[in-house]
Amino acid sequence: MRIATWNVNSINARLDGVLAWFEEAAPDVACLQEIKCLDEKFPAEAFARLGYNVVVHGQKSYNGVALLSKTPLEDVRRGLPGEASDDHSRYLEAMVSGPSPVRVASIYLPNGNPPGGEKFAYKLRWMARLNAHARSLIALEEIVVLAGDYNVIAEPRDADNPSSWLGDALFQPESREAFRALKWLGLTDAFLAADGAPGAYTFWDYQAGAWQRDHGIRIDHLLLSPQAADRLAAVTIHRDVRGRDRPSDHVPVVAELAL
Repeated sequence: MRIATWNVNSINARLDGVLAWFEEAAPDVACLQEIKCLDEKFPAEAFARLGYNVVVHGQKSYNGVALLSKTPLEDVRRGLPGEASDDHSRYLEAMVSGPSPVRVASIYLPNGNPPGGEKFAYKLRWMARLNAHARSLIALEEIVVLAGDYNVIAEPRDADNPSSWLGDALFQPESREAFRALKWLGLTDAFLAADGAPGAYTFWDYQAGAWQRDHGIRIDHLLLSPQAADRLAAVTIHRDVRGRDRPSDHVPVVAELAL
């Protein structure tokens, strides 16, 4: 089973390119982030024509996550538990049906900038809530994949120029510590387990020629439960997608599980 994560940075603005990649790569499951549309505005029919079942947790103009699967999606959860007043569409979870069911979540973790403000406090609260929920999922002893844009540069090696990110919420000690705490629950970073090669970035800013100069960062992750990690076969970062017409600033990351 090939499971993809991709922050598409507006699904309707980039639909042609996203569909072209789906036709080429044909993931079995895809977790999309920053779709930037309400549920009814998501182009579900276009993906249905490619054979995908679709569930969406959308939001007008901002945020929004989606799950697409070639087999039915069951036991759908929209929203991360733990803060009733949180109206951001940033978490979507479902069980991918099949002989070996897989629980998958699409995650769009808050950016948190500027550090020290309310947005950063919200980021850390959100990560604490994710930690608590991930703990409950791990206790189920299922095959679980928590995939998405984590908006965290976990280690200096995950940035071309770490010093340029010292004042950014993505690289603050608190953000990195919260990400490590997720892994300490028993979750495995799929890319590090399968590859770990240096310079493997997933995001290049639109500004200052970041793509042309390869000033990238790795912030899109697939975290695996022990049962999923045992089945990990490969991880591929589809770097070339960033160089296409009207691209997202993120690229797809695909993990293959032997099921």
